[in-house]
Amino acid sequence: MIAPASAHSVPSEIELRPAAEGEELAGPARPLPTLRQERIGSMDVLRGVALLGILIANVTSFGLPDWAYFAPLSINKPAFSGPHAHLNTVIWFARWVFMEGKMRGLFSLLFGAGVILLTSRAEKRGAVDKVADIFLRRNMWLLLFGVLHAYLVWAGDILYFYALTALIFLYPLRRLKPKTLLITAGCVLALNAFDTFSSGRAMLDLSLHKRAATAIAAQQAGATLTDQQKDDIQAWNERLQEWKPDQKAIDDDLAANRGGYLSAQAANARIVVFFERDLYYGLGFCDVLSMMLIGMALVKNGFLTAQRSCKTYALAALVATAISVPVVSIGASKALASNFDLITTDKWMFLTYDLGRVPGTIAIASIVLLIVKAGAPPWATKRLAAVGQMALSNYLLTSIVCKFIFVWGPWKLYGKLEYYQLYYVLLAVWVVNLVWSPIWLRYFEFGPAEWLWRSLTYWKKQPIRVWQAPGGPGSCGVNPARARKAVLERMSTLHDGEHRESADLNPGILPIS
Repeated sequence: MIAPASAHSVPSEIELRPAAEGEELAGPARPLPTLRQERIGSMDVLRGVALLGILIANVTSFGLPDWAYFAPLSINKPAFSGPHAHLNTVIWFARWVFMEGKMRGLFSLLFGAGVILLTSRAEKRGAVDKVADIFLRRNMWLLLFGVLHAYLVWAGDILYFYALTALIFLYPLRRLKPKTLLITAGCVLALNAFDTFSSGRAMLDLSLHKRAATAIAAQQAGATLTDQQKDDIQAWNERLQEWKPDQKAIDDDLAANRGGYLSAQAANARIVVFFERDLYYGLGFCDVLSMMLIGMALVKNGFLTAQRSCKTYALAALVATAISVPVVSIGASKALASNFDLITTDKWMFLTYDLGRVPGTIAIASIVLLIVKAGAPPWATKRLAAVGQMALSNYLLTSIVCKFIFVWGPWKLYGKLEYYQLYYVLLAVWVVNLVWSPIWLRYFEFGPAEWLWRSLTYWKKQPIRVWQAPGGPGSCGVNPARARKAVLERMSTLHDGEHRESADLNPGILPIS
């Protein structure tokens, strides 16, 4: 079983040291680090689940055009017709009901939780004057990582969204009480209804369709159209083309993504501009901010650190699932039955998007935490926790591997696989994540990306090799005096005092002993 977040085992040979007056964030006012041992945290497991699960939604963005993210329409190999139509439909339906938006929501929850853990831990050590500086630098570097990842690798980057949202909103909100954070999150979710991604886009579509229908009716009645009416008809036709592109658009997209790195990234850059400019500032930031605020509240009340009872998690999972699954299932069924007519899809899938996404995220978190508290098999939790501890490295690795398989590499599988076959690639990537993460952490304190991020944050090369206590006479083969000296020397090289910090998408989350 995984211990609650507040539990830390410290060997008897190394005692706790009281805080020194006026010490810095890099200083030693904390328990000295434990000798080398395995550490697994419930939040690391959650993060591992989110990292693996988010590829279920994102794999289509690597192997298919960007317009096929919501539904595989107008693609080179049709998904909803042909010999595998039933299989493709089942996979799409399950993806939409159980995964769409939920894993992104879970990542956002954990990012918000990480802000609380990072800042509160430092402030308790008396480093109030340092924490803001570290928070700023961490997120400035994360912002740069996001921009580079988006333009050089994959347009679906989320790091930019997280870093910018953290820089603008999270630090000043960190002291709010859980209830106030939840109320604020509710207000942000209400604002998110007007975004340009889901429900807000649906409302724009419905309004435009109504105006275009009125203009078309007037045209058919022989009336002379105004310039505005002509523009409405043209805009509606363009929106329909955007929703279900014609063959020329399909061919152009295939040519761009099979034409080599520069050709593919030029097409990729146009999507990045839409995401990081139009979508983010079109209230798209509310999608992640709302969940970050919920995560901040849930870590303060002990929910995300597995400190609540199994009954609490079971009840939360039951209620949240009872809301999310029916809402999303009905919407997906209506859209599918209409052959994804845009207006029908807007009304049933997109207007209710957050009503399914938010409780669905809570349901997944509750189920994972319930399994963890019930005593999940160590072989599973250790691997998931390792993936979670290296979430930034695994996130970037997943993007690079998928882009190589589908676009950059010799196979050029972009647009060549049927919808269900995309998930064969997903399984292969999962194997890579689950195998390399625990192996890497046997020898290194952090993932490579986490180590780089950490070193840049403190502007000093950080130690990365796993620290081994010196042997010799003493308990368990360790000389206490030599061990204490080695620990103090090690601490002088670590800037924020964790033996192993999950320095990833969720700043400052400690693994649990």
